[in-house]
Parts: sequence; structure tokens; C-alpha cells
Amino acid sequence: MFENLDWDKLKVFIVVAELGSMNAAASRLKETAPTVSRKIDDLERSLNARLLYRSPRGVTLTDAGKKTLRYAEIMSDAADGLRSDVLDHDSPAEGSVTLCTGDGLATHWLAPHLPDFHLQNPKIELRLETTDRPDADLINEKADVAIQFQEPARPDIVSKRLGVLHYVFFASPDYIENFGHPASVFDLYNHRCIIHSGYVNQMERWAPKAKEFRDLIDFALVTNSGAVMVEVCANGGGIALLPTYVHGLGKNIVPLKLPEVAPIRFWLTYTERVRRMARAQIVIDWLRGLFHQQKAPWFKPTFEHPMNYDSGSFIGESESLAVPGSDAP
Repeated sequence: MFENLDWDKLKVFIVVAELGSMNAAASRLKETAPTVSRKIDDLERSLNARLLYRSPRGVTLTDAGKKTLRYAEIMSDAADGLRSDVLDHDSPAEGSVTLCTGDGLATHWLAPHLPDFHLQNPKIELRLETTDRPDADLINEKADVAIQFQEPARPDIVSKRLGVLHYVFFASPDYIENFGHPASVFDLYNHRCIIHSGYVNQMERWAPKAKEFRDLIDFALVTNSGAVMVEVCANGGGIALLPTYVHGLGKNIVPLKLPEVAPIRFWLTYTERVRRMARAQIVIDWLRGLFHQQKAPWFKPTFEHPMNYDSGSFIGESESLAVPGSDAP
């Protein structure tokens, strides 16, 4: 039975499981929905197991489907590893690779890990560019690799989902001492709030409640720099909406015990041209390792409040008002 297992059908299954929809998977794979459905049916017959529950709202994984997805992703990672290990095996991995992403991830997550990368890969010149539109730089070939917050629709761009950013509110202990803490998200209008200009522009696409939240608050600072947000917040300048991973930066800020505002998915993207470059594949593998959920739980699909990592650093009362989201700058 298993010797006839079709890897192509497993790859289709991975996409269906990720998107939760046959139609969405068909759109990404450039196939018809009946073709995608037939491949899933064939895979289920090969495994003699039901992998998906289907409904008008989409698909969900059965227990067998969850196990199959886990093994399929292991196989996909192994295939990527084989490609990177064998590709240009006799050629030295050297030269430049340009990586584009937003300034927040570049400054606070990638930069601290760069010294180790350089020690391991002394002949690779990594050019790290910060931009509000990493997808545009990838398309016009100003970048080799990008981390972006909107899934690419172009068939010539390879995308690997890296994880999810979960946004909560942070403040410095000095700010809390001087101005108190909000009793709820609806009390934030009494405080000086800091937000990224991209969030303001994207909130209507996150969810209706996010738009109401934006209209409720008169922001004291709107900036296009995540680094500026963190520094102003750390120096008592107000309450900032930031991704949970900043809790591990050692800055003078603590997460408030308020609900998550929006989960934002992000992708690692590159072109087929770049996939064939040994030095670029090394960078791609390094990035996937940096965001691996076992090593970096901040980027898991499911939200976990930073209070679960350090229960002594939280101020305020909890609510359950999570606002789902889709993308961010």
C-alpha cells in the first residue's frame, strides 16, 4: 500500500490543511477544486483513512489527518534539506544574498542572531534591507529572499509559512507607576498609546472590532518604525501594541494582562532562481531554523500570552477579546 504513496498528493494535502479550504488550495496550486478534491480522495484511499472533515465552511483535520500532516511536513523539510545539501555540492557557498523584511523583525529578531550566522558562514555576505514592502523588492529582484506579511499570489514565487505574530500591549514599569494601567482595552483612550502606521492602515482588514478599537483611541505616537515604538515605550512614552516576542528582548517593558489584538501570519518567500543558489539555500534554512516553533514559541499559530512565560511581570486584569487578523506591514 505505502509503496504507492504519491508525494504530489501529499504536497496537495499540506496546502489544503494549511489553508483549510479546497478552493483556496486550488487557487494557490493553479488547479481546479475538483482536481484537488480527487487527489485528496486518492490519498485517503492509499492510507485507508479519512484525513479531512468537509463542510460548506471548509475542511478540518481528523486525528489521522493531523498525524499525516506531521509526517508530510517532516518529509517536506527533509526534501528541502536534501536539496540544500546536494545542490551545488562541489561549489563553495559564497557570495552575497539580499534579505528584505520589516524593521521590527530585522532589528529585534534577526540582528541578534547574525553574529552566529557569520561564524558558521564566513564567505556569505548577507545584506539585510528593511522595507515596508519586501514583496515588491522580491518581485523586482532587489531582494533574493524576503519575509513578508502577505502571502504571494504569483506562481513564480515560492512561499513557506514561517509563523504568526501575536500582538499585545506593552508598557514600561515607570509608565504604569506614573499613569496607572488600563482596566480593559476600552480604557486605553485614557492613556498615551503608540502604534505602527502600518497597523492603522491595516486594521480594517484585520477585523471589524479592530477598526472600532482604532476609532476609540487617540494615539499619541504613530510611527513607521518598530524599533522606535520599542524605545519610546521602554522610556515611559506610552502603551505600545507590539508582537509578543519583544518580551524576550530584555527591554524595560512588560506585557499588560490584556487580550491579544490580532494574529498576523508571515511567510518566507523567494523565487525559483534563488532556490538554485547554494548560498541562498543556506540563508533560507537558517531563517527557517530561527522561527522553528519548538525553539521560538512566540511564533506558534495559537496564541499564548507572555504571562505564561514569566508570570511575575504582568499588570492588569485579563479579558477574552481576541481579534483575528490576516496581514500586517
